[in-house]
Amino acid sequence: MITITGLGPGDFDRIPAATKRVLLDPMATVVVRTIEHPAAMELARMREVVSCDDLYQGHDTFDEVYQAIADRVLEASAATPVVYAVPGSPMVGELAVRRLLEAGVGAEVIPAESFVDAVLADVGYDPLDRGLQLLNAHDLPDPLVLDKPTVVAQLDRPEIMAEVAARIARVLPEDAVVTVLVGAGSSDGVRVEATADGIDSSLAGYRTSLFIDSEPGGLIGAVRTMSILRVECPWDREQTHQSLVKYLVEETYELIDAVSKLARDEADWVTYAEVEDELGDVLLSVLFHAAIARQNGAFDIDDVAEVMRQKLVRRHPHVFGDVDVDSAADVKRNWDQIKDEERGATRESLMDGVPPGMPALQRASKVQNRAAKVGFDWARAAEVVPKIREELDELEAVLGDPAEAESELGDVLFSMLNLARHLGVDGEIALRRAIERFDARFRHMEEAGPLEGLSLEELNQRWEEAKPHT
Repeated sequence: MITITGLGPGDFDRIPAATKRVLLDPMATVVVRTIEHPAAMELARMREVVSCDDLYQGHDTFDEVYQAIADRVLEASAATPVVYAVPGSPMVGELAVRRLLEAGVGAEVIPAESFVDAVLADVGYDPLDRGLQLLNAHDLPDPLVLDKPTVVAQLDRPEIMAEVAARIARVLPEDAVVTVLVGAGSSDGVRVEATADGIDSSLAGYRTSLFIDSEPGGLIGAVRTMSILRVECPWDREQTHQSLVKYLVEETYELIDAVSKLARDEADWVTYAEVEDELGDVLLSVLFHAAIARQNGAFDIDDVAEVMRQKLVRRHPHVFGDVDVDSAADVKRNWDQIKDEERGATRESLMDGVPPGMPALQRASKVQNRAAKVGFDWARAAEVVPKIREELDELEAVLGDPAEAESELGDVLFSMLNLARHLGVDGEIALRRAIERFDARFRHMEEAGPLEGLSLEELNQRWEEAKPHT
């Protein structure tokens, strides 16, 4: 027979009398998961107990440890009745208990006070007030959402404590205060309040927990802030979907500009900071439109996210379904096919669905990709180059006719974008980088002295001198 119970969060005197009688029964073998607990230590002074601390040293993973503990309890129960006692409650964070219950041996579980009870009593919080979230420090969710009071447990090592502190610091306001509880439920328990950045990692231990009750930062905090602004800020309150379009366009181009500055082969942290800032501005536009839609009763940001999630799942059947793909081209082909099926419309032309209002560089790339689907394309980048020369010759032949020159110049640009597509280069970013180089070199020319009055030859000389510096 196996009886499973808990030792509570702290001292032995907190254990109910009925449970104490079970633990002190001389006819039973008492197995404790760890002796490193106040109640377990006191129990060991009263009677003989079998500790499982040695099993932690002999296995590589926690799964192996807990299975070994369950096996030890099962083996002991073959000879005598066994009481398996764990810190806190047997139903909170005890994987060996789960293994024993799954074994189907008819184990009896005696409820006990958990560390969560002790933490809540210490901080004076009722979980029915605003809810409660309980997290394992070894397996924090990603993304980490702290939108309600939260207890983080299993802060058993300094490196785990430091990692948790760094994670929560990213999603909490800078001045948010959290509570570190060491040995909650014991007479010698310690309670320390600190900001996330100020958490002392040396407080880590098997009986260390973290209580977080703060206004959320991160994405949830941004959503809430936007909702407040729509009510309390006169400017935000008077905005409409239509009035915000120009800001979305502006912020999108600023993001494109920041992305175009990123180095291809190495992490550029300064530029990444600019990209982060611009992504935030684009996100603000998304949150703003969602807040307006919510007030109008249409949808909210959760609806937007869920529609996007469902779309990603549908359009990635090779990940979330049983479709096989061999290449990224297969993925793109499936994506386009599923997208057409979702829209439920039969296209009269492959060019249907490419918005005429798109920026010219993007639209050119779109229509070229559509044409390539039926084989109207070059096989390799090198085959595009003669076409560019041909278009340049045609442009040169009509330089005296502005209308014709405009047409032929468009053909040259279109062919150049075809080459960019075959090279896997984004034409928008390539052109932006070229502009940035020109801008930097021209500024360097100006730094060398006034440009007015110089001959073209002298200007070209300045230009060549500027190249190595940009």
